[in-house]
Amino acid sequence: MRRKALAIWLMPGVAVLAGCTPVVTRDALRRVDPTVSFAALRANPNAYLGRYLILGGVIAKVTNTSQGAEIEVVQFRLNSERRPVESLDSGGRFLATTKGFLDPQIYKAGRLISLVGQVVGEARRPFGGIEYRYPVLKISAFHIWVPVRMRYTPPYP
Repeated sequence: MRRKALAIWLMPGVAVLAGCTPVVTRDALRRVDPTVSFAALRANPNAYLGRYLILGGVIAKVTNTSQGAEIEVVQFRLNSERRPVESLDSGGRFLATTKGFLDPQIYKAGRLISLVGQVVGEARRPFGGIEYRYPVLKISAFHIWVPVRMRYTPPYP
């Protein structure tokens, strides 16, 4: 009985601690330069080479090659939990690269992502009839936000 009471008493604390876990490692966050805005990065990616940034948004596309994977992200601002906030206001798109394979079914278009990455340059690619300049980051840590599905509980009779 005492164990059950202790478990019930500790439950709220465990829930609070679980809610405070960072979406990326503290080590990755320590490297982040908070003074660089996404607008400044988009304007001149090469001015920020080597700096680590925390960015997020919605995945537009994942491409796997023999060198690794590339995620195209539509940037959105991050809230206090570092979760992207979808809106009609985006700073543009960026590319995030990693050495491993990313399964397109898991990292699919429409999923939210937060990441810490090192600025490694820019890429110019055709997009919607124009040549688009993407800032490119090498991923050091990331988090995919999986939608929480609400479970229907019928009303108590």
